[in-house]
Amino acid sequence: MSTHDTRTPQVTADVPEMPAPRVREFAAHSIGGGLALLLGLVGLLIGASLIISATAVSAAGSKAALIIGGILVAIAAFLAMCGLNMVAPGEARVVQLFGRYRGTIRQDGLRWVNPFTSRTKISTRVRNHETAVLKVNDAYGNPIELAAVVVWRVEDTAQATFEVDDYVEFVSTQTEAAVRHIAIEYPYDAHDEDGLSLRGNAEEITEKLAVELHARVEAAGVQIIESRFTHLAYAPEIASAMLQRQQAGAVVAARQQIVEGAVGMVESALTRIAEQDIVELDPERKAAMVSNLMVVLCGDRSAQPVLNTGTLYQ
Repeated sequence: MSTHDTRTPQVTADVPEMPAPRVREFAAHSIGGGLALLLGLVGLLIGASLIISATAVSAAGSKAALIIGGILVAIAAFLAMCGLNMVAPGEARVVQLFGRYRGTIRQDGLRWVNPFTSRTKISTRVRNHETAVLKVNDAYGNPIELAAVVVWRVEDTAQATFEVDDYVEFVSTQTEAAVRHIAIEYPYDAHDEDGLSLRGNAEEITEKLAVELHARVEAAGVQIIESRFTHLAYAPEIASAMLQRQQAGAVVAARQQIVEGAVGMVESALTRIAEQDIVELDPERKAAMVSNLMVVLCGDRSAQPVLNTGTLYQ
């Protein structure tokens, strides 16, 4: 069993320091809405019954008491039913009482809370945010274009509601800021083999982007699930020049590989000639043979052979 030492450059993120949250999410006190709805309907029926029964009473005082009692019972039942909330899957209700945070309802279905509270609906579903194509300068000063997509969701509803004005806009702005910050820290293509680049080290750069995004939006109670670059290219004004540079680098790498292979073939040919004693070559003829073989193996075009009908030294 063999092990491979796969060492990758350590990814560190220069993340900003966000203020500590002043409020954290906790569960609001609520009861099943079915029982509350039933009690509210019973209260409305009782109030209506009291008002109707007042018509059968002849005494003025009793009639007034029944009517007032029926109205009060009906109003109380109606106010109690105002505390009913329909919570769909993937949604939550942030409950406030006179401006104070009283908890969050995450349990889906019909729930009942204090009717004097205000309930703000907030989505906890998974969302996508794709940035526009941003034009920035990389670490070498070359203008590049890049865009990213971020998968996120609200993890702490209290922070998303009270720590920022608009958590959707906050995520959008911070995502663009993180993408720009990543772009100016690294080059599109690294000249150094050990250096990180946007094109050559996509996984490491994406990991750094996720770390920075998490640090930026954590104060808003947002969880970053995944982040990826969706567009990465040189700006149009330098794209042709950079393409020529990449082509030149590819040609040089190919030539280097061809030369290394040709040297190995020439060395093998000379070794086999010497071992099998096919012909004895002096240093001058050996140099000529090496030169001819290198021209044949490394040339761009097919070599035109010249037949020697005389001796080796003519």
